[in-house]
Amino acid sequence: MGCASVVRPWACTADPLGACLLCPGQSAHTEAAVLAESSISICSLHFCALRNIGGVSQRTDQHTGSGYKGRTMCFSALASFGAGAVLLAIGGASARRTRRAVELPYALIPLCFGVQQLLEGALWLTLPLQAQCASAWLTQGYSAFSQVIWPIYIPLAVYLLERPGWRRRLIGLIALAGAGVAMYLLWCMVKTPVVAQISGSHIAYIFPHFHQPLATVLYLFAACVSPLLSAWPRVRLFGLLASVSLVAAAYFYSQWFISTWCFFAALLSAVVWLQFARGPQAAAPAH
Repeated sequence: MGCASVVRPWACTADPLGACLLCPGQSAHTEAAVLAESSISICSLHFCALRNIGGVSQRTDQHTGSGYKGRTMCFSALASFGAGAVLLAIGGASARRTRRAVELPYALIPLCFGVQQLLEGALWLTLPLQAQCASAWLTQGYSAFSQVIWPIYIPLAVYLLERPGWRRRLIGLIALAGAGVAMYLLWCMVKTPVVAQISGSHIAYIFPHFHQPLATVLYLFAACVSPLLSAWPRVRLFGLLASVSLVAAAYFYSQWFISTWCFFAALLSAVVWLQFARGPQAAAPAH
């Protein structure tokens, strides 16, 4: 991917959407001239037919030339932009159904996932163009959601929904742990910015700090266990689906784990809307 994989966004000295002066020879005019064509070709190159989903094939990575064997479920700018648009709508609909201010953070989870997917959609477009500065900023923005925002936001949103009791206290402790791991991951991101590259019809995010055992455990408790502890059945459903999608992404798409898990979790976050459907199950939390 050339210098795009090593540029620090805060070190760019040009317009983020244009050429990066740290990467000589790149022309902003050239990027603008091919942007329309690239936005179409990228979708066709990276969006596989539905009949191939779940299949196993031997392919060659078009960017590295290396072969790989894996499942051919593919992602693309089209998939990310589509998911983002749908989730923005679901998040807005959920927010409109809230009755109390404390419900709003949980209701906005699909909307936040939608913003994250839009960032990845834009990244699909900038990476092949070698728009280093734009790609670097988009990568860090996407990673800010996956590394920093979610381990704080999810347990806090669940905590605010809960009534006083042991569940709320325990989720509060998990939220504090999530805040701690988020600050650690933020420090790691500043020290060593996350690298993104297109690989095997997926975007691979490279950041070895995430695989520290303690950080990983605390992150998973914040993102998955906190909803499972909720007194609300439909919040627990969200936690269950997030956990199942984690296992599926880790097993089938380990090389692209972050991108695929976030994509699956984003789609599954649509169940957040059920919490505000005002059915009898949503109105009857456990004790």
